[in-house]
Amino acid sequence: MQMPPMMRMPMQKPPPTEEFALKETKPHLGGGNMTGDKVTSTYDLVEQMQYLYVRVVKAKELPAKDVTGSCDPYVEVRLGNYKGTTKHFEKKSNPEWNQVFAFSKDRIQATYLEVVVKDKDFVRDDFIGQHGFDLGEIPTRVPPDSPLAPQWYRLMDRKGDKAASGELMLAVWWGTQADEAFTEAWHSDAAALSGGSDAIANIRSKVYLSPKLWYLRVNVIEAQDLMIMDKGRYPEVYVKAILGNQVMRTRISQSRSINPMWNEDLMFVVAEPFEEPLILSVEDRVGPNKEEVIGRCGIPLQYVDRRLDHRAVNARWFSLEKQHHMVVNNVEGGGEKKKETKFASRIHMRICLEGGYHVLDESTPYSSDLRATAKQLWKPSIGVLELGILNAHGLVPMKANNNNNDGRQSTDAYCVAKYGQKWVRTRTIIDSFSPKWNEQYTWEVYDPCTVLTVGVFDNSHLQLHGGGDKGGNNGGGGGGGGASRDLRIGKVRIRLSTLETDRVYTHSYPLLLLHSGGVKKMGEIQLAVRFTCSSLLNMMHMYTQPLLPKMHYLHPLTVIQLDNLRHQATHIVSMRLSRAEPPLRKEVVEYMLDVGSNMWSMRRSKANFFRIVGVVQKLFAVGRWFDQVCNWKNPITTVLVHVAFLVLVLYPELILPTLFFYLFLIGVWYYRWRPRHPSHMDTRLSHAENAHPEELDEEFDTFPTSKAADVVRMRYDRLRSVAGRIQTVVGDLANQAERLQSLLSWRDPRATALFVIFCLVAAIVLYVTPFQVVLLCTGFYMLRHPRFRHKLPSVPINFFRRLPSRADSML
Repeated sequence: MQMPPMMRMPMQKPPPTEEFALKETKPHLGGGNMTGDKVTSTYDLVEQMQYLYVRVVKAKELPAKDVTGSCDPYVEVRLGNYKGTTKHFEKKSNPEWNQVFAFSKDRIQATYLEVVVKDKDFVRDDFIGQHGFDLGEIPTRVPPDSPLAPQWYRLMDRKGDKAASGELMLAVWWGTQADEAFTEAWHSDAAALSGGSDAIANIRSKVYLSPKLWYLRVNVIEAQDLMIMDKGRYPEVYVKAILGNQVMRTRISQSRSINPMWNEDLMFVVAEPFEEPLILSVEDRVGPNKEEVIGRCGIPLQYVDRRLDHRAVNARWFSLEKQHHMVVNNVEGGGEKKKETKFASRIHMRICLEGGYHVLDESTPYSSDLRATAKQLWKPSIGVLELGILNAHGLVPMKANNNNNDGRQSTDAYCVAKYGQKWVRTRTIIDSFSPKWNEQYTWEVYDPCTVLTVGVFDNSHLQLHGGGDKGGNNGGGGGGGGASRDLRIGKVRIRLSTLETDRVYTHSYPLLLLHSGGVKKMGEIQLAVRFTCSSLLNMMHMYTQPLLPKMHYLHPLTVIQLDNLRHQATHIVSMRLSRAEPPLRKEVVEYMLDVGSNMWSMRRSKANFFRIVGVVQKLFAVGRWFDQVCNWKNPITTVLVHVAFLVLVLYPELILPTLFFYLFLIGVWYYRWRPRHPSHMDTRLSHAENAHPEELDEEFDTFPTSKAADVVRMRYDRLRSVAGRIQTVVGDLANQAERLQSLLSWRDPRATALFVIFCLVAAIVLYVTPFQVVLLCTGFYMLRHPRFRHKLPSVPINFFRRLPSRADSML
């Protein structure tokens, strides 16, 4: 008997090119045996890396070496070819450094550690004393053991005898990257760097927090008693609002009088701490491209009301002031210009910071945080996301290594991961095509239908000893950028709802980068991911909740408003993070936030169109199967369909139970072929492998374009803007269709389990309930009075919007 298409094994897309495929790995997580007693480490998603730590605390009673009777001491920590140096103090015999040095055990070739105290001098640094350690005698420390207490060591001379005076306080131990001193330590990997502590800080791991963003709503209602200069004409008055680099204006008031009315909302994005006031000015258009300021006022945002729900805040009157230039005579009879501020009029406004919205700073399909701005509206976390960034291999050369004259190229790679408001940056591994980070990070999860983004970049802001600048050209074709920009290598997206709880996913993800020459594999990154659920009931309940905070549905913003506000939000986030130390640079933040992804692309439009075709083909397959039944291609199948049709006609109450039970069986049947791996970038789905060079050249063109003359440029940009919106609509349609398909695909195991259980329960309930009763209840519910309707989406719609689509796999 021929089975209907819905009961066969789900259609699998052709396997991706082996070069671009996701590979499951089996790294040795948690570390191996250590000397002494082994203690379980909290770093269980990374491979343990052994380090020799040396903490130089302070010295006392150092002898004077200068002719002035003082010394300028510093400490050298030597281990084979590696040498770390502390800062030096001038004219201080009891200095305090409290600096930590870390030497990777994999690169250690020596058996003896030397700690040397020297006196800084103009010609040649003088030797003060030293102390040595045999590496085999150094103790091992594993957290959560308490830190090793530093000890005083008497300095020795070059012959190994005790020096006349001087002691050095040190702590030396073996540890791992789980040690608290790991992040602050000077690493042996940075031995080639020059530039002191600033250069070392530029390669250290760091955790950043996005600034807290608010929507600022300015409801301009009316103005009264405007002082117009030209009384003989009808004024054309509007309000202009300036906040930082954001400028907005209302329409010209239709009531052309000295008491104009607008009742118009202006929306801004602001970030805490509030650094700039809101500047409002009422202006009169007196001629073409000529405006006259009637009055102006400044409003500090610290004193603006904060709104958490749909209830309106109180409107207030604000005084408008205007500065007049006047001449004041002095005693000598001369004139001096001074500014005099006079009351001009007043304006009626309702201004509030919207805490009930989520400020969208990410591309909507890849959002990692959906909570409202106001912390009072946050719900408890439902779990924990743990990410282990292990290593990368096969990275392409990104720039020329100017420190050597052999023409060799190099890559100084680091990773950036973003989830929610927390950004993490790993340390930079210098001059390696196979860097090993083995760093683990943790995030609290408030919504399972969110996406973790991990990007890999090349650090172009390093300075090597010998004057070699590491900020060379992009030798690997890595996405453009000059010497002062960190070059992108690739990124990975992982949707949490597609992960099984408490399972460790260890995979090697291809790092794919699209540029004007086509798609290119830049290497692979190995990650370990685990999503732990603290409350299964709360997580299942999240699938019935609105995807965004309530204010997005009670007072929705327009598509154009959301697009403009997201542009401002990404600009604010990139500017704030670029001011941190070390900075998370603007090009890195913009790449992680997918800035510019809404611009027109023929390749993306084709990909979205074929995503829809791929879903519709399933319906055509059902039609072809029914056509085969009608044409008796398989007599047994046709007879069984006739029998089933006869039974359903005679007993119509079995129609819905049979349908839901059928869907339940399909879900159980598909469970065998449920996805075992996280989603990843799919070059075929993205139509990146066979994209025409002209299409890619258009996709990477600037906006506005620089390809043609002025008139052509204007038309070309208008076409791209309109086509970008069409592309977004097509992508949304594809998302909805793929969400419907994912109901039974087990891509989101919890959502499919909920749906399958619902189908079973619905089949049983509908089986025992008379069909006429179900039909009447359904009809009355659909036709209920508006008083009994709610503005928030229903539970089925909330559940459907949380289902995953294949947008995560789009380049």
